[in-house]
Amino acid sequence: MADGTGNDGHRARLRTRLLEGGGEALLDHELIEYLLALAIPRRDTKPLAKRLLAEHGGIGGLLSADPEAMRRSGAGDTAIAAIKVAQAAAVRLLRAEVAARPVIGSWDALLDYLRADLAHVAVERVRVLHLNGKNMLIRDELMAEGSIDQAPIYVREVVRRAIDLGSASIILVHNHPSGDPSPSRQDIAITRDIAEAAKRMGIAVHDHVIIGRDGHASLRALGLI
Repeated sequence: MADGTGNDGHRARLRTRLLEGGGEALLDHELIEYLLALAIPRRDTKPLAKRLLAEHGGIGGLLSADPEAMRRSGAGDTAIAAIKVAQAAAVRLLRAEVAARPVIGSWDALLDYLRADLAHVAVERVRVLHLNGKNMLIRDELMAEGSIDQAPIYVREVVRRAIDLGSASIILVHNHPSGDPSPSRQDIAITRDIAEAAKRMGIAVHDHVIIGRDGHASLRALGLI
């Protein structure tokens, strides 16, 4: 059945390229265009796809964009839901890779997961990854969410939660919405405070990873903890 937009042939060609060549066969705007076409089939979705990508800094920024920001770019709830489903599926796939193996031995998979989930978020979020004695992930928790440049985190809450979960070790994670992952003095100070308090309870702090659009920083690798 025709969709009424005159785009049946174009969408069929996109579908064929996708099925025969995989995701790499389509450009970013074509991936989003086809995704939106599944959600709103009676509309030419190419202009909306290009506008959303341009206004949100590419496919990573779009998938992580706040729904209200997407509405301001012209997307309706059906289109927004489709984009958020794609994001959730991607993040869960990457999280499964992390959960399947010891975290310390699969660091690249962990970074891929954290970048997908945090690199383009517009506000600062603090996460704590709880590991068991075999360095397997037992819990990934959002501890705080704040403004564009800060989120509160309290030493007592982090350590108490680790005790409650029986964590052998933890990894602290937060994002810098500015894009620059370089640690601030406050980042370094709070990390050292948590590490000291956790050590007294027999809990190790493996690292504090900061995620930004421009990359990541490991306080352990920088020699700061």
